Amino acid sequence: MPRPEALPRTVRLLLLARVVNRLGAFSLPFLTALIRTDHGASLTTAGLVTAAFGLATIPSRLAGGRLADRIGRRSTIVLGLCGCALAQTAIAASRSLPSAVAGAVLLGLAFELYEPPSQALVSEAVPPQHRVRAFSLFSAAIAAGAMGAGLLAALLGRWDLRLLFLADAATCLACALLIRLALPRDRPASRPAETAPPIRPLRDPRLVSVLATGTAYALINQQTVMSLPLALAREGRPAADAGLLFTAAAATTVLAQPLTRLPAIERLSTPAALALAHLLLAAGLTGYALAHSLPALIAATAVMSLGDLLVIGRAYALVADLAPPGAAGRYLAVFGTSWGIAATLAPVLGTQLLAHAGTTALWSTSAALCLLLAAAHLRVTPRSPNELPAPGRRLPSPRPTAHDG
Repeated sequence: MPRPEALPRTVRLLLLARVVNRLGAFSLPFLTALIRTDHGASLTTAGLVTAAFGLATIPSRLAGGRLADRIGRRSTIVLGLCGCALAQTAIAASRSLPSAVAGAVLLGLAFELYEPPSQALVSEAVPPQHRVRAFSLFSAAIAAGAMGAGLLAALLGRWDLRLLFLADAATCLACALLIRLALPRDRPASRPAETAPPIRPLRDPRLVSVLATGTAYALINQQTVMSLPLALAREGRPAADAGLLFTAAAATTVLAQPLTRLPAIERLSTPAALALAHLLLAAGLTGYALAHSLPALIAATAVMSLGDLLVIGRAYALVADLAPPGAAGRYLAVFGTSWGIAATLAPVLGTQLLAHAGTTALWSTSAALCLLLAAAHLRVTPRSPNELPAPGRRLPSPRPTAHDG
């Protein structure tokens, strides 16, 4: 396998900043516990607060895309990270339930500002043929930081859950400082010509189809993460085993990066690669339904992580390729709302299915949905414009652009 070209300095700095930021991103799973233990809220109330956070991330993601294209990438990233630090500090300092709720909503409103500009920077800094690799490395950076985050959470959480939020705030500020000092200054956004039609991502049917399948994938992903500890406990296994499975998933994401550069994988069209990814997810979820031992669960987790790795790299590269010039931030922001929708719905759907049908039905239903998504990708997912046949070959029928209609 030939040695891959070095990524641009901007992308390498963003990867480093992502690891730094992710090292502290261990407080969110403990938000419900903090609200219950420190403020005496019921489980239902704590769940509603977490859902409110998830809802707030949707306008946050959209605002991040618009700000990225208006005030600049670096400025938006720094603004989002500082907002997260402020919200985390407010949660740690809260002395009443209303103040904790306000901090959680503020955190949601700032939480996703970082994503669209950082993803837009990646899409602009690398040539189209390297975007899949760059976005795959972004997911690996998140996974690498997550492994360290789990260890820090285990240490700090023994003393006081509030320390987790303060540590998260500190890493957000450290990441903001790194971005502010290392990335080049934002260039003033060019004003669109008077006659140029406005860019409306949701009028692009190609993006809408990718958003629909991406939301279904995000829902399966989030439902699996949130339901796994409960499912393990229901089967009589320690809920703490979920931590081992999450670590196995992160390690697989990091170690399997070279697989994305195999010629057989790189030659796959985006619809075919995404279909393969969902077949791997279906196989892993079927393994969860059938597994009766920890090694079997770890093996199923590794298979699912390979599917996740293929989805993240291909999906975000596709969205960046579909965006008109200067609109990558907004296209990626709209696509990213799939995670906010999933974060809001997954706790409800997963727990209800688990409570009324059991673990085998939970994982089997999720696997069946992945099979449906694999078939859907082959029919509705557009090819990247960079994958169209070379001149002289028969071209597919024209697809509408973001300005059509």
